[in-house]
Amino acid sequence: MNLQTLFSISTVCLHVGNNPLDRSLIDIFKRFKSDEGDEFKQEIVSDLEGLLSLYEAAYLRTQGESILDEAVDFTKPHLAAAAAGAGAEDSTLAERIAHALKWPHRKGMKRVEHLFFISIYEKTQGHDEAVLKLAKLSFNVAQHLYQKELGVLTKWWIELDLPKRTSYARDRLVEVYFWAIGMGCLWKPKYSLARYCFTRVTTIGSVYDDTYDAYGTIEELEDFTAAIHRYMQLKYAVSLYLEEARWLDKGYVPTFEEYRRVSSVSILYQWLAFAAFCGMGESAPKEVFDWLFTEPKLFVASSEHCRLMDDVVTHEFEQDRGHAPSSVECYMKQYGVSRKEAIDVLSDLVEENWKIINGELLNPPAHVPKEILLIFLGFAQIMEVLYGDGDGYTNSKTTTKDMLTALLVTPFNV
Repeated sequence: MNLQTLFSISTVCLHVGNNPLDRSLIDIFKRFKSDEGDEFKQEIVSDLEGLLSLYEAAYLRTQGESILDEAVDFTKPHLAAAAAGAGAEDSTLAERIAHALKWPHRKGMKRVEHLFFISIYEKTQGHDEAVLKLAKLSFNVAQHLYQKELGVLTKWWIELDLPKRTSYARDRLVEVYFWAIGMGCLWKPKYSLARYCFTRVTTIGSVYDDTYDAYGTIEELEDFTAAIHRYMQLKYAVSLYLEEARWLDKGYVPTFEEYRRVSSVSILYQWLAFAAFCGMGESAPKEVFDWLFTEPKLFVASSEHCRLMDDVVTHEFEQDRGHAPSSVECYMKQYGVSRKEAIDVLSDLVEENWKIINGELLNPPAHVPKEILLIFLGFAQIMEVLYGDGDGYTNSKTTTKDMLTALLVTPFNV
């Protein structure tokens, strides 16, 4: 059995909802290790296709699957060396390796992955022209729908006049709509209403975030929070925003555990998930809302993944502008470590949360539809895409702009 077959088995098992890494499959991974079982065999390094497949399969790892941690550590440096095109007979292989090193398929935003692999398929010798044309037409039809929706949302945003009245806040309607498309299954045409709901709530939430983080005085924020409690019934999440503002006002650096308790909720992902659910129709029955109120492990892991990844990427900029302490500063103070050591620990926690997400998706609650669960996978994936090269939300005139252009503006030539 070669490595590509192994990856296919893992992927099929994942899609049917079973744990792809049960004992029999773990034993298959062991076949690629030395007889002593300590290291992966060096001869598999020459099989770049197989090596890439092993690397991709390893990102389906859950907690306790150390052999897959070893597989990532083994394959990544060899693939990085090959990314320059060394010895690749297939002209697209180096391109695929470079893409996977940036975004393993498990971590990639699905619509961006669709774009990439359509372009790769077109370059593949012997591809089926009819299949390629169908894929391009399907993408173009969906893109046209996205453009119409974005037009409606832009009109709403202009009429709301919020950007002019909150000039201190980030004006990121298009970026948030891109985020909506990245939310698990929400890229599908049938979830138009969910994209509308998610985008509207998230753009307003972004203004709240900037108001608390970078604009209001503590006295103004106290009054603002009281008004929200009175009129909007968003007591819990906004109270935590205010708690973070009080930390900054008092110069208080909380413990890392205290920070995690507050920040995983103040990121507002429960609120944003509710917004998406409201537009998903029969895919989101009442039981789904009840389930989310219990704060299941999938939701907590997804929220913390996003909070910690955001902190690792943005903490220096946010401290320069007078932001409340992030997880980096909290960890540094509590444990007396350097910035680099703190970032290394937090980056490991990000990966641990990925393992929890994988584990929860592989053993889902029976009463929660799969497309609901994929929303939380989408939260993690969009963070990898938007924050992989820096803060691509705040600084969107970077690779984010290129992705927005490809996904929302430029159709395929057919």
